[in-house]
Amino acid sequence: MIYLSGILLGLLLFVSYRYYKIKKMITEDLPYVSRKLDEIIEKQSTERLRVITNEKSLKELLNRINSLLDYHQEYMADGIRVRTSMNRMLSNVSHDLKTPLTVILGYIETIQHDKRYTREEQEELLAKVNRKVVEVSNLISHFFDLAKLESNDWPIKMKKINAGEICRKTILGYYDTLTVNGFNVMIDIPEEAVFIDADGEALIRVLDNLVSNAIRYGKDGNVLGLTLCQEVDQVKIEVWDKGRGIKEKDAHKIFERLYTLEDARDSSTKGSGLGLTIAKRLVERMNGSIDFFSSPFDKTVFTITFKKYKT
Repeated sequence: MIYLSGILLGLLLFVSYRYYKIKKMITEDLPYVSRKLDEIIEKQSTERLRVITNEKSLKELLNRINSLLDYHQEYMADGIRVRTSMNRMLSNVSHDLKTPLTVILGYIETIQHDKRYTREEQEELLAKVNRKVVEVSNLISHFFDLAKLESNDWPIKMKKINAGEICRKTILGYYDTLTVNGFNVMIDIPEEAVFIDADGEALIRVLDNLVSNAIRYGKDGNVLGLTLCQEVDQVKIEVWDKGRGIKEKDAHKIFERLYTLEDARDSSTKGSGLGLTIAKRLVERMNGSIDFFSSPFDKTVFTITFKKYKT
């Protein structure tokens, strides 16, 4: 009888304790959590919910709420970064469009109103107008290409392609430009076919952008190389030059939208700043990766890695 009474007393104490804990959670902890959550949301604070409790269910609830707050904060931070990036991009695009358009208008007004120019001089001015029009056209084309990529509106058709053949065609397409600019071209492409799983047109665009970049910024070194090598399950394509390269402080920015070398802006070597961004997006869409290494006036190399095609 005494033993049974002890059990009943123990059960009563346990129920009373659980009742107290549940009552505390309902009357104190949950209202506190609610107030604190409102405060965190209103102030956009980085603070998180902290309640000293042994209640497993309350702990799990707090952990889930804190995880949600972390996600929300990260989402908001990403939104701020995107808006900042877009504002900077639009500002740069406006500047890069306005500058050549102003020059074009100046040339046209000169041709129209200044009668002192000879026929040959007018043709020279028209040639300059044409170069500026091409510059604007390329910038607009790059801008819309990037917009299509970031909205997933650029179809990628993966299939078996001969990477060696595309590399040869790409470098041959720049033969005249490389010759005129005095480049010593070094090509290392296996004679046998090297197959990868990729989109042929997208790969051509990537290589075009990388070779153009090497020509633009590698002039000082007068050497441009294209190397294709295959490993056990990977294929690597390297486009390299021995020009001024990229400073270490700028390394993390080279794939950003509208990034150009500081000393190239407003100069004859300045590009649109979108080529490398487009190249990176396309490579990633083809399940590849792109890396770079730069040692100024020694070697600057962009390496694209794809999976080898498996039959």
